[in-house]
Parts: sequence; C-alpha cells; structure tokens
Amino acid sequence: MMKQIFGKLPRKPSKSSQHEPNGDALNGSRLNGGTVNSHSSSSANSNQGKKTDPLASQAGLMLVSGIYEALPGFRDVPSTEKQSLFLKKLNMCCVVFDFGDPTKNLREKDIKKQTLLELVDYISSVTSKFNELAVQEMTRMVAANLFRTFPSPNHDNKLLEMYDLEDEEPAMDPAWPHLQIVYELLLRFVVSPETDAKLAKRYMDHSFVLKLLDLFDSDDHRERDYLKTILHRIYGKFMVHRPFIRKAINNIFYRFIFEIEKHNGIAELLEILGSIINGFALPLKEEHKLFLVRALIPLHKPKCASTYHQQLSYCITQFVEKDYKLADTVIRGLLKYWPVINSSKEVMFVGELEEVLEATQAAEFQRCQVPLFRQIGRCLNSSHFQVAERALFLWNNDHIRNLIIQNRSVILPIIFPALERNTNGHWNLAVQSFTLNVRKIFTDVDHVLFDECLSRFQEDELKEKEMQERRELTWKHLEDVASSTTAASNEAVLVSRFVSSIAIATATATSPTPKAMVGS
Repeated sequence: MMKQIFGKLPRKPSKSSQHEPNGDALNGSRLNGGTVNSHSSSSANSNQGKKTDPLASQAGLMLVSGIYEALPGFRDVPSTEKQSLFLKKLNMCCVVFDFGDPTKNLREKDIKKQTLLELVDYISSVTSKFNELAVQEMTRMVAANLFRTFPSPNHDNKLLEMYDLEDEEPAMDPAWPHLQIVYELLLRFVVSPETDAKLAKRYMDHSFVLKLLDLFDSDDHRERDYLKTILHRIYGKFMVHRPFIRKAINNIFYRFIFEIEKHNGIAELLEILGSIINGFALPLKEEHKLFLVRALIPLHKPKCASTYHQQLSYCITQFVEKDYKLADTVIRGLLKYWPVINSSKEVMFVGELEEVLEATQAAEFQRCQVPLFRQIGRCLNSSHFQVAERALFLWNNDHIRNLIIQNRSVILPIIFPALERNTNGHWNLAVQSFTLNVRKIFTDVDHVLFDECLSRFQEDELKEKEMQERRELTWKHLEDVASSTTAASNEAVLVSRFVSSIAIATATATSPTPKAMVGS
C-alpha cells in the first residue's frame, strides 16, 4: 500500500542517470530497475528535431506528475487515430529509466516494454507513409534511449600489455534486453518502405550517424551486431550519407591505429566495409585506393589485430580482386607490418598472404617476389613449427605454386638456404617432411637449377665456416697475447673488444705483430 502511495508522488529527475543504459526483454527475461529520468534535453532536441514539437515536454510532465500509465493498443482505436497514438507512444518511450537497482520502477518499466513492443508491431504492419512529425519523434526517442557515452578507453591502454584481448570475458550490458527492443524498432523503421529517405535524412543526419558510430565501442557484442545491421541499412537507404559514413569510419580507424589501439567495434565496422567494398564500381576511385593504403593496411599494426583479422583480410582481398594491380601495394604493405616475435600473428599473416597471392597476376607477382620470398624464407626457418608449416603450405596452392615455378630462377636461390637448413636441422619432423616435398618440386621441375643452388649453398657454407674459424682463432690469439702480457708484468690488463677490433684490422693491414692488438 505504501509503495503505491509513494509511487504516485512526484519524483525529481536525477542528473547523474540521464545517460544510463536501459533494459527490458523481448522474450520476457528478468527486468532491471532504477530511477526515472527524462531525455528531452536541449542537446538531443537540437540534434534530432528541426522544429518545435508540441509533445516534446510531455515525457517530463509525466514524471513531474507521477503518472506513467499504459496507452490504449493500436487495435483499440480507429484507423484515423493510430498516427496520433503512434506519436504519443513514441513520446512516452522517451522516458529513460536507470537500471542500477532491479527493485525500482518495475511497473513503469513493464509498461514501457509493452509500449515498445507495440511500436515494433505497428511499424512492421503500417501501410501509410510516416509524416515529418513521426520521423522527428522516432529519431528523438532513439536518441533518448540509445545515445550515451562510454568510459574513455585511455584507462585500458596499460591493460592491453597485461592480457590477451581474446581471453577477455565478453561484457554483457544489463540494460541490453531493453536496448534490444529499441534497436529492433530503429531497424524496422529504417528498412520500412513507408519511411521516406528524402524526409528521414533531415533527422537521421550526420550528427545522428556519428552518434551511432560512437556506440560501436560498446562492450556488448549483441549491441554491436545490431549497430552493424542498422548502419549497413542506413548506408544502403541514404545515398547522400555514403561518403560521410566512409569518412567517419576512416577517422575511427585512424584514431584506433595511431592513438588508442583500443576499440571494441573494429571487426563489425570492417564487416560493413567488406560489403561496401564489394559494391565499388570499376575502375576504383582514388579515394578508395587511399583508404586501402592509409587505413586498411595499417590496421595490421595493432597488437590486438587478431580480434578483427578475418574481416580485415576479407576487405584486403576484395580490393585485390577488384583491381589486380593493387596486389603489389598490398603485399609490400603486409611485409612492412610483418610481426617479428609474435608467432600466432605471423601465422595469420601467412594465411592472408596466401589469399592475396591467389588473386595476384604474374606481372604483379614479379614486382614484389624478391622481398616477398626473403620473408617467406625467414618463415621457413622459424623455430615455431606452425609458422614454418604454414609457409610450406603455400606450395599446396596450385596458383601460387605455378607462379613460383614460372619464376624459379629468381625464387629458388633466395629460399634454397632455408630449405637446406630445414632439411638438415629443423627440430620438427613434420616441417622436415614438408620441406623435402618442396625440394622435390624444384628438383623435378629444374634439376640443373637445383644443383647450381646446392653447389652455391655448399660453397657459401664452407666460406662461412672458414670465416668463423678465422674469427675464433683471432680472438684466441688475442686472449693468449693478453695473458702473456699480464704474466710478464704481473699487472691486470684490460682488453677492450672495441679497441681490439680496430687493432686487429690495423695489424692485419700493416704488421702481423700481435702487440699491436693489445689494448691497455
């Protein structure tokens, strides 16, 4: 009884909860609670509304008077009143609840949940065009419920070095059940044939798009999935916004790469771009090529690239398939950001390299084959067996194998030392076996070239061995001279490696006297 009395008393809005997330469930899951708040702020109105709305302040009046009652259903009113009821329900849903306390405002939350579900059904079944006021109210309601600020990622930068992002438990927003209905409502509104793009673009403007993009940094993957679908639909429906959306995504990538290296929605944004790139007209615009060079290729740099590498690899491959002349640019970009000590990332790079090479023509392949196979040679000799195996698997691809065979006179001398060292001394038996298979390919194709490379390798190995022996003898001689000098003078003698190196070079050029090599 007391709860009912207190529930009718006016409540003072809480400033701290204006941007709190919201929640209820489409499937009737547990409700969360909190304080009631209004989102009819001047900033939301200035961004989403272009003219004075007579219903704009009714949500605040509801709270002040303590009244939050369910409105009649759409089936209970005549067709002539449904548009007006639609506006009232949208205005009613502009009331935002704080879900910090699951015991508060349960009745109001349930009313709002049912109202949102009714709006979803209405938008799906409406057969008349939405007027300007309806579009304005829809964008205002969406802004009130969805647009909020996430904690700054700067405080997480140090954590990136402490743990792998792949091992991090996915965060679940407690307000998601409520947010899900709002997202579903927005999605159906955007894709509805009754939504006029020319009219809606006035309210779903650049500011609206930027705030949607900001939400991609949400910790909840379910929210990012909805955002991905909605932004893609907006990109398809509002052609006037397409250049702006691409530029805004570029800016997110730039900040992620060069400033923060912490963003939750890179994979989803790349997934959208993969579809966009697939629809690029040929020949590719210079703007799109610059996007590849300045944004996509540098995305290989961050430590957490594994969290979005699959989507990134798809985008990169799409560019090469669109314009084969970009293969050289892409391959050299991969080599520029090739990991040095991260073996798992190196395996991913080799996998992406195979996809790019599969779409590469012979002329482009020849332009980058020397630096490319120097890197592949280093991968073949990697002590991490997965890196070596993945590099050897390149020869299982028919297209890549044919390119290698056609250019064997250049490629075999580069990788032959790596093949021989694997055959003679790699610790992993599987790598040794795969290496023998690759050697056999070259032997069968061009036995003469293989023998020449083998002879040259043996000569180089002999020279290297002789040089190593001379170096060891020189140092041993130096140590003996230093020891004899110390024994004769009975004093400690400091032998500087730097000074001794200069002395050795001087002595070799002028005099064989060992005293010249002793430093004091």
